[in-house]
Amino acid sequence: MPINAVYRGPADLPGTIPVFPLPGALLLPRGQMPLNIFEPRYLAMVDDALRSGHRLIGMIQPDPAHPGSEDRPTLYKIGCVGRITQFAETGDGRYLLQLTGVARFRVVEELTVATAYRQCRIDVSPFAGDFTARKGEEQVDRKALLAALTAFLKANNLKADWQGIENAPNEALVNALAMMSPYDPAEKQAMLEAPDLKTRAEILIAVTEIALARSRTEGDPPLQ
Repeated sequence: MPINAVYRGPADLPGTIPVFPLPGALLLPRGQMPLNIFEPRYLAMVDDALRSGHRLIGMIQPDPAHPGSEDRPTLYKIGCVGRITQFAETGDGRYLLQLTGVARFRVVEELTVATAYRQCRIDVSPFAGDFTARKGEEQVDRKALLAALTAFLKANNLKADWQGIENAPNEALVNALAMMSPYDPAEKQAMLEAPDLKTRAEILIAVTEIALARSRTEGDPPLQ
């Protein structure tokens, strides 16, 4: 995980962070998420995060079950704090970022602020285990996970870097596959909120198997 700051526990994170609502965007601890930032409010958010020195942004999904307004969707209660670990300007007004996940958080309240981007008071303490790398990965059914991945790749005529997959620790493998998965926001939120890595892997396997079975029985096009 290319990150210079050291986060040992919830006390190392600020109590208030800017949040970036993005449907289908799943960031997990120690996962890496590329972002293409172009909206003025989020360009300002990045500027402020860099200026503050903490370089932290909370990734969170809008809740499709409670849509709110188009400009201000209702948010899920759980997101993930990410640190800006790569930053580049494009020359045409955009920023290209990479966020590295630190820990999940629960929204305590959304604040009334003068900024165009949204800010929330957060509680990280329910997810103190996120600060321990590779926690619980020995409980993951790696064989079942790879079987689901193989079936997914075959159904979509895709190839994979199997050497990289075989060398990846269970935590990195589960989280990377969850983040890259093509599933709906609710399914991704379930993976985010999973109490442990084993459960996250089980949700990913189950969702993949359901999608593949539906595709076979209903003649749906391959998963994208």
